[in-house]
Amino acid sequence: MMSESVAVILAAGQSRRMKTKLAKVMHEVCGRPMLSYVVDACRTAGVGKIIIVVGYGKEQIVERFGGCSDIVFSEQAEQKGTGHAVMCCKEHLAGFSGQVLILCGDAPLVRSEMIATLMEQHLADKAAVTLATTVMDDPFGYGRIARDSDGNIQGIVEHNDCSEEQLGITEINPGYFCFDNKVLLEVLDEIKPDNAKGEYYLTDALHIALAKGYKATAVTAVAAEDAMGVNNRVQLSEASSIMRHRILALLMDNGVTIVDPGNTWIDNRVVIGQDTVIEPFTYIHGATCIGKNCRIGPFGYLRDAAIEDGTERKN
Repeated sequence: MMSESVAVILAAGQSRRMKTKLAKVMHEVCGRPMLSYVVDACRTAGVGKIIIVVGYGKEQIVERFGGCSDIVFSEQAEQKGTGHAVMCCKEHLAGFSGQVLILCGDAPLVRSEMIATLMEQHLADKAAVTLATTVMDDPFGYGRIARDSDGNIQGIVEHNDCSEEQLGITEINPGYFCFDNKVLLEVLDEIKPDNAKGEYYLTDALHIALAKGYKATAVTAVAAEDAMGVNNRVQLSEASSIMRHRILALLMDNGVTIVDPGNTWIDNRVVIGQDTVIEPFTYIHGATCIGKNCRIGPFGYLRDAAIEDGTERKN
């Protein structure tokens, strides 16, 4: 099943709010570019081919990911919306008959389990398009998921277009789509830039599919925390904090003692053996491998290091 899946990752944006010359998706979260997490989540979920849509800073992205056999690039020379970004992938999607995932490259908190659930639900429902949605206590600013009295999805209503009743909807669209590729290619041709920005919106693909009578479903599979995209440096810091706690929790689940998680920073790439103790105020970065029964810190600093079993290292 999963080998018949292609992922399109949108990574062409500049993000003026980041105030940067670096491609937005190349900003790091716990030592790795945001885009790396999205790519890894797709691979872990079993996606066979990944199309990265590049634009601003494309050379940086191609240099970092260009050596991967499962990745191809599609250029969006002029950023004219999310729908337009997917249109730029038509050459790579031609002749494909499986399912196409569409994800954002600036959402590093995405989980492979969610992607797998989205694809499985899409196939189980025999849908033309499936959304993974989120329920939020405060959905301000997000597009709301409109459903009928039977729970069938009717579309996405952008926040500014919501009625008073719709503003009370807490199920929102975080931007994860799964399309039947034949339907996707059909509806892409009908998207029009009929909006204030003059852009082609991917959400219109859903509405066109519904208008044509195609089946659309939505599965509430995204935790509110995971739905976070990064649009500025504050959100980058928040995503890094969430990811840092995930990394530490996984290490502790695998038998590593972290004495004070609030004052410990460990890179996503670090490998640590069972029964090793990490003391407070320790910073471990890069491709570091620490053996079993070690003690690192307090005030330890390691970068791209190899530490043998039983080692004690304070700095």
